[in-house]
Amino acid sequence: MTAHEIDYRIYGEEMQYVEIELDPQEGVVAEAGSFMMMDDGIKMETIFGDGSQKDTGFLGKILGAGKRILTGESLFMTAFYNDLVGKRNVSFASPYPGKIIPIDLTEFGGKFICQKDAFLCAAKGVSVGIEFSKKLGRGLFGGEGFIMQKLEGDGMAFVHAGGTMAKKELAAGETLRVDTGCIVGFDQTVDYDIEFVGGIKNTVFGGEGLFFAKLQGPGTVFVQSLPFSRLAGRVLASAPRSGGKSKGEGSILGGLGDLLDGDNRF
Repeated sequence: MTAHEIDYRIYGEEMQYVEIELDPQEGVVAEAGSFMMMDDGIKMETIFGDGSQKDTGFLGKILGAGKRILTGESLFMTAFYNDLVGKRNVSFASPYPGKIIPIDLTEFGGKFICQKDAFLCAAKGVSVGIEFSKKLGRGLFGGEGFIMQKLEGDGMAFVHAGGTMAKKELAAGETLRVDTGCIVGFDQTVDYDIEFVGGIKNTVFGGEGLFFAKLQGPGTVFVQSLPFSRLAGRVLASAPRSGGKSKGEGSILGGLGDLLDGDNRF
């Protein structure tokens, strides 16, 4: 194996964290901000990119780190190593309520594709790169743009799904239609495209967006019930406006009620 062979345990139900057990000289890489706690003897190091490529020179490291800018992530990742004799533990937490999904890349042919903010941590040696969409429609309307994240190697990686996670095993030719924001990830054998919802009433009044993600097997697909964008949208919609009153608070008429009771300010 080129990646470090790590052991792990996932704790919790709604706000989970994963505890990684490191043997001497084993390591794990993680997104900045996901660290939770670690035992004494763990060495922490900030690195360019994911640190999976060795002896690439300064330019190679810059190019590798620059790929992460395209996915909206930081130039840097954090590596944690066990420098002592004996086993040591380091833990990483979910960014919001949901489930942590362990991905054994050997079971996915050495490559797994996920949305840009799903990756949490991985064994040292796993490559965290970018996956460009070759289809114009998918790039323009897929919700994730032209770029998704790809995890490559032969080690363990961990991704996060918001809310409840559903794992779907698609047979050859079997199709699954999903809200574009609800995709967590899928393996490289799945064909991913965008499909127009269709119908004037559906388009104008449906409230579900104009496009579905169309996933066609064979392969495995992970779906989340609560994308962060949906959660953030609901929070913003319910946030208090100027004057301290939340949207529609105190009236079944919402904004119209505010207008009638003189609470609107111009």
